[in-house]
Amino acid sequence: MIKINRISPQNNNFTQIINTIALVPRKLYYLGELPTTRHPTVAIVGTRKPTRYGQEVTHRLSYDLAKRGVVIVSGMALGVDAIAHRATLEAGGTTIAVQANGLSTLYPATNRQLGEDIIKSGGAIVSEYEPDVSARDFQFLERNRIVSGLSDAVLITEAAARSGTLNTAAHALEQGREVFIVPGNITSPLSAGCNALLKQGATPVTCAEDILEVVAPQLLQTQATLALGDNPLQSKIITLLNEGVRDGDELCTLSGADARQFAAELTMMELTGLIRALGGNQWTLK
Repeated sequence: MIKINRISPQNNNFTQIINTIALVPRKLYYLGELPTTRHPTVAIVGTRKPTRYGQEVTHRLSYDLAKRGVVIVSGMALGVDAIAHRATLEAGGTTIAVQANGLSTLYPATNRQLGEDIIKSGGAIVSEYEPDVSARDFQFLERNRIVSGLSDAVLITEAAARSGTLNTAAHALEQGREVFIVPGNITSPLSAGCNALLKQGATPVTCAEDILEVVAPQLLQTQATLALGDNPLQSKIITLLNEGVRDGDELCTLSGADARQFAAELTMMELTGLIRALGGNQWTLK
């Protein structure tokens, strides 16, 4: 069993920020390692059943922010939370999961491996509850104030009109944190919450730079031009993906390659980390 540690939030440079929220926890329990100094930190939250669009934007924004050195906080729930944690790990970044139960058991059980990977990567799993406390409905709402409280800003990538995610946004606003929203399809129920928050004045986001400009301008750097690939066909595929083409059949047609050659290059690009499969013959840049 991994050791459960306990600290007072004010005794750690990273967690001191939580002293600015309502109902400050007197102590925090954690598994793994908490950062010893304060780094730019963004909470990324959203629906437990994201659409393919929600999956893609969550992964992309989480990965890009983590790659720049931003600590990513979430709740280790199914869906958006898990994608944000996993993308951060893929980027070699630091991620912190906040649980709504004691740390003698990781919740949900299906994300136990994710929790173990977070710890192995140098991140942490945090809770305000005694180790043996079970998860109860009201504790998830209590937990949300800590998700936002540990962060400099909250990013919501996809959320329905009636969603616990909106509770996190409410806490963020009460705590004076910036709330960033990914605009969604106006016909999708799973984007209704996000679009409603945009109407109320939340900040729209289409790329990691939109967030960094506000919370960590020092991390902004001129980005290298788009990778060219190892040959002209790979470069063409990368260009098409950058233009928003996702479907494999459409990519093949627009690239002008024969199917066998296209499939071989696509496989090689996935193996070398240039692209990532979304499922259903849909692709995106890594």
